[in-house]
Formats: sequence, structure tokens, C-alpha cells
Amino acid sequence: MIGFTFLLSLNMGYIRLTPSEVLQTLLGNGTERQELILFDFRLPRMILALLIGAGLAVSGAILQGVSQNSLAEPGIIGINAGAGFAVVAFIFFFQGSATGLGTISIFMLPLFALLGAGLAAFLIYLLAWKNGVTPIRLILVGIGINAAFTAALLLFQLKMNPRDFMQATVWLSGNIWGANWKFVLATLPWMIVLIPLTIFKARVLNVMNLGDQIAVGLGVNVERERRMLLLFAVALAGSSVAVGGGIAFLGLVAPHLARRVVGVKHEAVLPTAALLGALILLAADMIARGLQGSSEIPVGLVVSALGAPYFIYLLIKSN
Repeated sequence: MIGFTFLLSLNMGYIRLTPSEVLQTLLGNGTERQELILFDFRLPRMILALLIGAGLAVSGAILQGVSQNSLAEPGIIGINAGAGFAVVAFIFFFQGSATGLGTISIFMLPLFALLGAGLAAFLIYLLAWKNGVTPIRLILVGIGINAAFTAALLLFQLKMNPRDFMQATVWLSGNIWGANWKFVLATLPWMIVLIPLTIFKARVLNVMNLGDQIAVGLGVNVERERRMLLLFAVALAGSSVAVGGGIAFLGLVAPHLARRVVGVKHEAVLPTAALLGALILLAADMIARGLQGSSEIPVGLVVSALGAPYFIYLLIKSN
């Protein structure tokens, strides 16, 4: 399904390429213009969509397992907002503009996003601590931290020039803004390392879902494992937000769909969620480009339009 969507997405955009033109270009027989469109603009954007979708989906699956709450998601509990705050602050103080980022700055973005997401996670953990961290306190504090970072982001945006303000607004709505191979290379290592590490910890997530007391009885150091898994979730969300902005609901929907497909064991849920997240974001990006004929519609708006009804359904179902 991902392969079919990928091939279909190659044809979509402001300049349409027929399937035969795409095939000829991939085989090295396309025109210089077709090669520019396909290899320099469209392919890196699509690969980023796959990486970001997988990262956010696995991050959401971790948070739902750690918090034992099916409504947990990096966008809802403030991790995405913390990462976005750090990226906007980096651009504001060190770049002066959101356009024309240099190579070093591109590779610095995931690091600053990680710092921002880590700060948000630290504040959530600190404020939620009361003789340990309970899942419900983790979620409630996270919602408050999300509101605080969102307000701080708005303050920075108001100090930007009009052009950067608009670009930051679109990016924070969820927009794959770095559609070139440098952004792919800046994002790829995070996903290659962190997603397998998370899958390696699948058994721990299975035990933690039984409840803290049972997990302790089975020999799991709950607080240490929770902190480590939160670090993985934060790093995945932060590196995704650095190049994809605040894409909401993806980390919520993909793990739920994965559990419906393969059951509740995280050995299957995590890789399935990664694949579904990649598929959803790739399809949403294709729809966004098809509706506008360009990349101006934030892909996050398409994901939200698809994910919000499912979120409402989950709220109703969970009373």
C-alpha cells in the first residue's frame, strides 16, 4: 500500500507528471526539468513524509504505552509544542529569518527540537511527580504544558517580520517545509537508531501496560524504564517536528489503527504503527498537493481533518 501511494504521489503537484514520464525519469531518460522536479523537489519531500509519519506514530505508541492512556499523543501533551518553541527560538535568535537556512543550521534543527521537546518532557515529569508519576497526572500536566508552550510560541511569532510570521504559522500547523536532501539526511539517522531501539523495548511496554504494581512484581524498574521510553518518544517527536512542524493527531491515530490490525503486543504494534504513520502522512501530503496544486496547504491540516473525527470517536468511546 505504501509503494502504491508512493508511486501515485510522484505524479501529484503543481506540475503534473504522467506515469510514463515518471518512469522514464526514474530510468534516467527524463528531461532536465523532469529530473529537477522529481529528484530535487518531490522525492525528498515524500521521503521526509515517510520518516516523519513513522517517527510521530512510534512516539505516540510509546506515550500511550507509558501513560497507559489511549488518548496520549506528543501533540496533545506538549512535546510537539516544546520542540516547535525551540526551533522557532533558534531561527529567531540565531538565523534572523526562517528562509535560507545553511547546512549547519539544518543539522542543528533536530538538536534544538530535541532540547525543546526534552524541556517539555522534563517539566511534565517534574510537575506530575508525587511519590511517583501516575498516568493520569502525566496526561493532565502535559495538556497544561502544551498550552504554556503554545502561548510562548505566539509571543515569538508576534516579534517576527510578517513573512517569517506567516511561514512560522504555516509550519506550526504541520508543514514539510525542508523539501531537500539535506533535511532528509538530518532526519534519517534519528529514525534509523531510535525506532529499532524502541522496538527492542517492546516487551517492557507490554509489562508496563499491566500496571505499575504488576510490572514491579515482574522485576521491571518502572521509573527507569519510563524515563528511557519517554526519552525515545521525545527524540522521535522532536526530530519529526524539526522538519514537519506541529502535525497533530498522527501519533494518536496510527497506534490505534495498528492495535486494531495486529492486537496489543508492542512487538507488532510498534512496527505496524510506524508503517501506518508513514502511509497516512504520505497520503495526506499527496492530498494537500493535489488540492492546491502546490505545497502551500499544510499537510498537518489534512491530517487533522482526517484525525479529528477519530479523536472525537475515541473520546466518546472512553466516556
